[in-house]
This record gives sequence, structure tokens and C-alpha cells, in this order.
Amino acid sequence: MIAGFVQMSLFRALKKTCSVIKKRLFSREMTEAVRMETTKINMSRVPLVNGSIDTAMLKAHKPRVMSKSGHSNVRIDKVDGIYLLYLQDLWTTVIDMKWRYKLTLFAATFVMTWFLFGVIYYVIAFLHGDLEINKFTPKHEPCVKNVDSLTGAFLFSLESQTTIGYGFRFITEECPHAIFLLVAQLVITTLIEIFITGTFLAKIARPKKRAETIKFSHCAVITKHNGELCLVIRVANMRKSLLIQCQLSGKLLQTYETKEGERILLNQASVKFNVDSSSESPFLILPLTFYHILDESSPLRDLTPQNLKDKDFELVVLLNATVESTSAVCQSRTSYIPEEIHWGYEFVPVVSLSPNGKYVADFSQFEKIRRSTDSTFYNMDSEKQKLEEKYRQEDQRERQLRTMLLQQSNV
Repeated sequence: MIAGFVQMSLFRALKKTCSVIKKRLFSREMTEAVRMETTKINMSRVPLVNGSIDTAMLKAHKPRVMSKSGHSNVRIDKVDGIYLLYLQDLWTTVIDMKWRYKLTLFAATFVMTWFLFGVIYYVIAFLHGDLEINKFTPKHEPCVKNVDSLTGAFLFSLESQTTIGYGFRFITEECPHAIFLLVAQLVITTLIEIFITGTFLAKIARPKKRAETIKFSHCAVITKHNGELCLVIRVANMRKSLLIQCQLSGKLLQTYETKEGERILLNQASVKFNVDSSSESPFLILPLTFYHILDESSPLRDLTPQNLKDKDFELVVLLNATVESTSAVCQSRTSYIPEEIHWGYEFVPVVSLSPNGKYVADFSQFEKIRRSTDSTFYNMDSEKQKLEEKYRQEDQRERQLRTMLLQQSNV
């Protein structure tokens, strides 16, 4: 009787387990059916995604060589005589100064020269006896009239350098060395003013600010273009003034290990970008989309939806152009890390035609992306991906084994 009860309990438990398994299988099939159905939805009904939302949750410790705004995150350290090198190229050093330091240097240069030459005038007056008022003889002629204190010497130096000429203090013919000092002061301070003014103009006229009006999309996408799998970014000129001879290129920075076992921390590989399969200079009057074809010659050829987020690389994008109004060459930069690259998405169109016949660029859609309607992104051959991943792992193991053997042979 006990055996029969046990058999009945086992039968009920088995029946209940089978029922749970059937429900899970049915739920999985329904989920797969819904997922496959969503790939056939019309693009007008596909929800938009802001490309900057996902990037807000990036890892804080993720190192970058180039910031999104194009500034370098590389620090130069432990260089012998670096200050001497900066002084040897004083022009570039002053131009590269921040504005607060440059304005401080500008004011300090004038005040210091006024005071320095004022002290020298005061010493000349002291040696000539112009400060001893009580010992003046009727025939005593001072070197500089009405300079009987350090304050008076400072004011005379200021009036002479700025050519104010109030007429109360003036130099006489009594001291030739004072006349020579006045000539030297005017020549030296004029050269200093030319240098400081030139650096001001050069800093203001730099095309750096013009490069800041070139906007890159915050994220990149991987989608199909003309039947090719491409990495896509978007670039726009925020001014009406044209940029001519535009050239966009990329550098892939990642850790690379040579066959000899040498580990290169930031290996640079060139990444070519085209506009509609053309390598000619684009006409950047409207927001343009640049494509990099992920073919066998691409350094990003081994990217897959599965390993994209696990990769460790940085794609630095550089746009070189000539400003039409000034003929100055400017460069705008940005970078993308794997977390900022979205597989199976595409950019939302931003250019439209208004009713009055004008082309309109809607920058509220500039950063937005949406799921691609190409079903191949959702029905990719998983066996092929697994085989490629297997080959890559075998190649990596073979490289590591070769490195170990090489190290042992060196020992």
C-alpha cells in the first residue's frame, strides 16, 4: 500500500513538472513570436531612442584618450627641462595660455616695466643729487624735472611709456645716460607690446572656436547601407558659413599584442569614412552621415552584437576643414567607446523640405536613433557567429601559447 502511495505521489509530481515545462515553452514561443513580429513594424511606428540616454550610464572608470568635446586626456609627466622647452617656444606658450593667465600676464607686463624703469630713474636722480632739495644750488639742473621721490619716478616712467606727456615732469639735457634710458625704455616696451598684442590677436583668430561649431552625434550606430554593414556617425556644421575641403578620418585605439609578445597599449589603426560610398570632400552645408564599411579590411571587422559591449577600444574621429571666411585650417575631434555604439539602429532623418521650398535641418532629431527595419539584424546566423568566435578564441590561445614558449626560450 505504501509503494502504491509513493508511485501515485511520483506520478502527480511528474505530471505537475510537465505542465510547468509546457507553460514555459509556450511563453517562450509567444515571446519569440512577438519579437519577430516587432521587426516587421512600420518605421513610422517604431519608438525613437535618444542616443545620449544610454551613454549616461557608462562606467565612470572607463579611460578615454580623447573626451567627447575633443580635449586630450593625456598628461605629459617627468620631462627633464620642460619649463626651458616652453620658454624656448615662448610664442606658442603664451598663445596656449588660458585667458585668465594671459590677462594677468598682460597687466603684469605693463606694471612691471613701469616700476622697473621708474626705479632706474629714481637711482639716476639719487646719484645726480636731484633728491637733495635743500642742497640745490641756483645752477643745479636735475636729470628729470619734478622727480624728487620714487612715486614721481614711477609716474614719469608711466607717462613716458604711454606717451601721455602731462608736461609737469620732463627730462633735461643734463644727463645723457637718462636720455639713453628713455630711448631704451620706449624701444623695449614697444617690442613687448607688439609681442603681447600679437599673441592676443593670434589667440582670438585661432580657428579653435570655429571647430566648436562642428557637431558630432553623441553615439554611433551599426546598420546596413547599400547592402553593406557599416559603422555610421553624423556630423553637422552649425554655422551658415561654409567649410571647404572637409576630410573626415578615424583612428582606432586599442591594446594590441604582436607576434613577438610585445604589448602595445594604444595601437593606432586607420579607419576610413565615406559619404555615400564616396571619398571626395563632402559639401558640409547640411548634416551629413559618414559611413565606415565593416569589411575584411576594416580594423572593426570582428565586431558582433554579442561581443560589442565587451570590447575595449576607442574610436577617435577627426574632421579637418578650411574656414571659407578666413582660409584657416580647423580640426574638430570626438571619440566613441563601445558603450556609445548601438548595433541594429539607424539615425532619424533631420533634413526636410518646408512648404515654402526651403530645406530645414531639425536638430531636435539630430541625436535620436531608431531600430533598423532590416530583419537580418534580428535573424542573424548564430552558428556562423559561434564558429567565428571559436576561431578567434583558438587564435588567441595559440598566440598566448606562442608568447609563453618565446618567454621560456629567452629564459
